[in-house]
Parts: sequence; structure tokens; C-alpha cells
Amino acid sequence: MTAGHPHETARDLMNPGVECIAAHETLDRAAQMMRDLGVGALPICGSDDRLKGIITDRDIVTKCVAAGHDPARVTAGDLATGLVWVPADATVEEALARMEENQIRRLPVIENHRIIGMISEADLAKHLPDDQLATFVHRIYAGG
Repeated sequence: MTAGHPHETARDLMNPGVECIAAHETLDRAAQMMRDLGVGALPICGSDDRLKGIITDRDIVTKCVAAGHDPARVTAGDLATGLVWVPADATVEEALARMEENQIRRLPVIENHRIIGMISEADLAKHLPDDQLATFVHRIYAGG
């Protein structure tokens, strides 16, 4: 399938079965989860199981460790920013536009107010034609 396929949606692109980290969990726990899951980002969910934001391995390094904070004392919720997502039935073009507009490389997919998956660059690489992927990568990394 290509992004030009009229019925392809965010659900078709996403990697299902995403695991959240609870907002009250510490950043050292987030780092352990990332290591164990082999991922570089985790959605942050509140006690209501709803998406509160996303945290990346880079966030932990730059906003906690490099800032002199203790990752055993800072929670995922403390760094919860970037509440950007798409509904599962969004078109591929809508998902790409959301990622480009917000300069993000991972995009949560939501259905019935719950996260059901995540779209990453690797997912895009599997589904997009090379020219469209190259354009996306250029816009994300070059900022334009």
C-alpha cells in the first residue's frame, strides 16, 4: 500500500500493542522499560488510562540527567509534553502532516479515547513510496 491508497489509515501504518508508562512512574523506570521493550519513546498515561504525553530517551537525558536532576525522583508526568496524536481513522496524509507540523518522529494513534498504537519512522518506511518518505524525512530533520 502507498499513501495514495484511498482507504489507508493511521491504523494501517501503526505498530499496535503499545505500552504506556504511568505518569507517576520515575524516569529511571521509564528508561528500564525503553530498554526492555527496545523502544526510544513511551506514551505517558494517567490513572484514567488516557494519554497525557510522550517521553523519549532524549527527554530523559536532556531534561533530567543533563539538567542535574535525579531520574529516580523525577516522574514521567513531570516531563509529559507534546500531546500530539491522530485518530485511528485519520488518513495517512493527515498523520504525516501532524508529524511534520509538530516536528515529531513518533505519533500516538487514539481510538475511543485510548491509545491503540504508535506510528514511527520505521512504520512509515514500510508503507510509503521512497520519494514520499524522503520528503517526510527532509521536513522532519531540516525543519521545513
